[in-house]
Amino acid sequence: WACWKMYLGRPEIDVMRWAAMGSLGSCLRENGRIAEALPVVEANLALSRRNFSFDEENILTAQANLSACLTDLERRDEALILERAIYARRVAINGVSHEETIMIGLNLGWSLVDLELWEEAKQLLRDQLPVARQSLGADHDITLQLNTRLAAALFGDPASTRNDLLEVEALMQDVAERRQRVFGPAHPQTRIA
Repeated sequence: WACWKMYLGRPEIDVMRWAAMGSLGSCLRENGRIAEALPVVEANLALSRRNFSFDEENILTAQANLSACLTDLERRDEALILERAIYARRVAINGVSHEETIMIGLNLGWSLVDLELWEEAKQLLRDQLPVARQSLGADHDITLQLNTRLAAALFGDPASTRNDLLEVEALMQDVAERRQRVFGPAHPQTRIA
């Protein structure tokens, strides 16, 4: 709050005021005060659109912060609408093979699985995986997370076939071996895999 109070008296178009508002929203959310963070994050996005419409990167970041806040508040359907829009914009700006686009695609994949939108999740993750392998490498953490999320989509789908379940096993075996080799046996993600 102190950071926000320091810059509150500045004009609305002041970059430091805008940054302080964004920091306040992020800090409230990170400290579990999500209900308090939501109006701050919403105001930050509105301020970004109104006064900094030329800065699309920051608008996308503000949208992502709002989406994360909505997800934390179990308002997943609203968050999903934002995530789809953010992903589409990232593809348009950066292309499908940019790390930021792939990361946003991963987040969208998580949401689709959480909402049990199996077919859309599987399609998105299957599209993302070869791109991530090509751009980031098969051992990159984001690529490994995409594999894990695809396995979760295949495993969670009640319509999964035996072949789908065999693919889950192969995906998770590959992730476990790669995590062991790249991150070592003591890494938390290795133990989970």
